[in-house]
Amino acid sequence: MKTAFALLSVAIGAAPLVALALTAEGTPAKPADSSHPAELSLPARADAAFQGQKWSEAAALYSRLTGNETAGNVYWMRLGTALRHLGRAAEALDAYQHAIQKGAPAIVAQYEIALARAQLHDREGALDALTNAVHEGRGRPDLLLEEPAFAELRTEPRFADLVAKARENQAPCEHRTENRQFDFWLGDWNVVRTQEGTSAGVSHIERTLGSCVIWENWKSAGDSGYEGKSYNVFNSDQKRWEQFWVDNQAGTIYFTGSLAGGVMDFRTAGIPQADGKTLQRHLRFFPLDADTVRQLSEGSTDDGKTWQVEYDLTYHRQTAPIRRP
Repeated sequence: MKTAFALLSVAIGAAPLVALALTAEGTPAKPADSSHPAELSLPARADAAFQGQKWSEAAALYSRLTGNETAGNVYWMRLGTALRHLGRAAEALDAYQHAIQKGAPAIVAQYEIALARAQLHDREGALDALTNAVHEGRGRPDLLLEEPAFAELRTEPRFADLVAKARENQAPCEHRTENRQFDFWLGDWNVVRTQEGTSAGVSHIERTLGSCVIWENWKSAGDSGYEGKSYNVFNSDQKRWEQFWVDNQAGTIYFTGSLAGGVMDFRTAGIPQADGKTLQRHLRFFPLDADTVRQLSEGSTDDGKTWQVEYDLTYHRQTAPIRRP
């Protein structure tokens, strides 16, 4: 949702985000020579005024652009934003309604409507619009708390709930139970071969991208120079975990799986081999205690009838973090 919100915000051009200038037909405007402002197209002049927060000029130019029946929702949204900044909130609301009719996404339009309603001291209307925006995926709780137009709303019980929901929207993976199932693997680890107890390597594993990705960074012991990384995510659409492994020897492996009985259990589909056989892999992570994890990989070339151990590793948490370049 966050990605959708970011892309839509850029597309609509909600100030002060940068958006492409569009022609009346909705196609990108051709670059103009900025050293000759008089030669700029009307959309380019409107865009320049909008980005420069010259609201009177922007309102006048977007009024002209929305006079064309083919004008899309971007022009109407920008007209509304310019009017709102000029204190003409009622006119801004009319522009936003035109934008919605032209297909403006609710995640952006409803937030702008909330700002205009708040400017008119319409608390209920502002909260209703803000509720719509947040339920569509609007994040940025910091802006809700800092936006001057929402000062009158902050004493309302609904507002606190909306801030909490916006916080979840901003970083959904930090709040979803499924996304935290593999957290037992996070940390800095010394890794040994389970049976022999000899050093196999070291690994640094962390959460990244809003805690949506568990990122493994492996380096083998000795002088082999072998290194690899895996990217582990919970696919909320497929309701499963996925791991994509890549290394510095051009190797790749794709696993899917789930947490079962406290064990992270991954499998691959059949992987064609050079000898003509098909290899299936079964990879499991066992959290033995807070500071110990066992990783067991097995392979089968007879469609799962028999399995052979590929490697069996035990991770011991380091007392000091791994130093990385």
